[in-house]
Amino acid sequence: MQQVVQPSPPVIGSAMPFQTRRLEHVLLSVVIAMLVITMPMLWLGKWIVAAMLVAATAALCLALRLARRGNTETAAKVMLSTLTLALGTLILNGQGLRDEAVLALPGILVFASMFGSRRLYFSMLGLMLLLLLGVGVASLLGWRQNLATTIRFDTMISVLGILSVIGYYIWLMAADLRRTMDSLETEIRRVRSSHDRIEALAHHDALTGLPNRLLARDRFEQAASHAQRSRTLAALLFIDLDNFKTVNDSLGHAAGDQLLRDVAERLVQSVRVGDTVSRQGGDEFLIVIGDLADEDAVAATAAKLIERLAKPFHLGDVEVTATCSIGVALYPQNGNDFESLLKHADMAMYQAKESGRNAMRFYDEDMQTSVIHHLHLISAMRTALAHGNFQLHFQPQFDLRSGRLLGAEGLLRWNHPELGAISPAEFIPLAERSGLIIELGAWVLLEACRQARAWQLAGLGDLTVAINVSPIQFRRGALEQHIDTALANTGLAASCIELEMTESLLLADAAELSALLQRLHKRGMRLAIDDFGTGYSNLGYLKRFAVQRLKIDQSFVRRLTANANDAAIVRAIVQMAHSLGMETVAEGIEDAATLQQLQAMGCDLGQGFHWSPALPAGDFLAFAKAHQ
Repeated sequence: MQQVVQPSPPVIGSAMPFQTRRLEHVLLSVVIAMLVITMPMLWLGKWIVAAMLVAATAALCLALRLARRGNTETAAKVMLSTLTLALGTLILNGQGLRDEAVLALPGILVFASMFGSRRLYFSMLGLMLLLLLGVGVASLLGWRQNLATTIRFDTMISVLGILSVIGYYIWLMAADLRRTMDSLETEIRRVRSSHDRIEALAHHDALTGLPNRLLARDRFEQAASHAQRSRTLAALLFIDLDNFKTVNDSLGHAAGDQLLRDVAERLVQSVRVGDTVSRQGGDEFLIVIGDLADEDAVAATAAKLIERLAKPFHLGDVEVTATCSIGVALYPQNGNDFESLLKHADMAMYQAKESGRNAMRFYDEDMQTSVIHHLHLISAMRTALAHGNFQLHFQPQFDLRSGRLLGAEGLLRWNHPELGAISPAEFIPLAERSGLIIELGAWVLLEACRQARAWQLAGLGDLTVAINVSPIQFRRGALEQHIDTALANTGLAASCIELEMTESLLLADAAELSALLQRLHKRGMRLAIDDFGTGYSNLGYLKRFAVQRLKIDQSFVRRLTANANDAAIVRAIVQMAHSLGMETVAEGIEDAATLQQLQAMGCDLGQGFHWSPALPAGDFLAFAKAHQ
């Protein structure tokens, strides 16, 4: 470890440029003063004193020359020694303790404190004290006579010269001290400003300026203490934006950052001054609310937040909405500390998302049970995957013009040994959250290819098998490898596989995704958009990706004969797809009337209970043979 050396106080030998300049100033002023004092001595014929002053001046000139050459230490010693000897001589030969030369002794001490070491300073102080003591004792004992004299011209000049030199240097020291103090004050302000910035960064979010989780914890503890004293409630609201990733991926990160700032501003405007809005991270926010009378007050605030965020945001020329899901945990009912309430509010928020989003949910103990249930399901999925307990069922797809069977959609099924049949709507999201969807998706690909190849060998021809692919499978980068493995192990042609994707995946418009889809298309594989019309309908991506089919969401198809608006939507999708050279597949056809209306609209393919539900592989083989 590198050793940090603390700087020592400046001494003579340090030869700092600042000290050198000051020494030159002092020497020059002393030389001038010595010359001024020497003139009246020569005029009055005091040759001995004048000769001593001339010698001292010469020594000081030598010191000045040494200082200008950078030899600060020697120059300072010469100056201090010369002045001390000269003053000592003047005092001894003059009026003793009453001599004007005594006035210069404090000046020499000032010079020594600036340019000398501590030892030299105290040595000179001791020498001066001994000199004055000796002169005083000699005068008291009568060894020397101090005659009282009148003020003469030379005395006045000497006093003025001595005071001028000392005053000049004191002014220099004061000026230096003022600059040092100003510099120190500036540095203190800079340090304080830096400290304030560090404090702000430590407790606030850099993007939105809101308090961060650390400060939110502190504010919650204050709100909880107040609630305990006043017997009221405190609440922690966990807010997650519902479609932020879609906006961020489609419009870019700059637009996403602006949306977060705008959302933060609306949240602050929607709560009281004493409440705390903080950013948890990503598109998640926390709100600490204190001094609440009951749950209704929290519900009213949450409803206000949902209403405010549902209003459009303007990001440049684009208008977007940012609905949110809110989870609420109350103090002290749902926990006594920040971490407990944060966990419970998070659970409640996920319940709000699963209930359809753009909603609010209060935490209750059943949610904890639900989380434990999900953990058990994830563990059970790992076991089921290892032991081959998943099944792939197939729902037939027909050409609506000819009525011919063209293929099937592979749908994953799981029959738990204890819980029975578990809906894909429950276990697929868990598989995506846990990362199991990668391994599970690879198994689905292999099983679908194996069954398609088995049907070919059974004489059914080249039926197309459609497979739902999670966005996570695309983003993790292993999908193409899994496809290659499945096709190689089964001997199936790539043209017999259709991959179904969600709209949200294509909105990312990543270069890697575009390149991957182009490679799969060139190999003969079909690409379809599942549940078309229910997502963030930015139709620009249809021109950029090699998509051959649009699957019309069954929520429109099932209401086709009863709702004119749904019929108009389906007709528009069919016409748009045909104009772009794509086919349409209608899901959820359950009766002949719906089938006839879709045929009249020009829809290409269909599937649904009108023909058959999803069937196990063996049952589908029998069904297909019966309809060929």
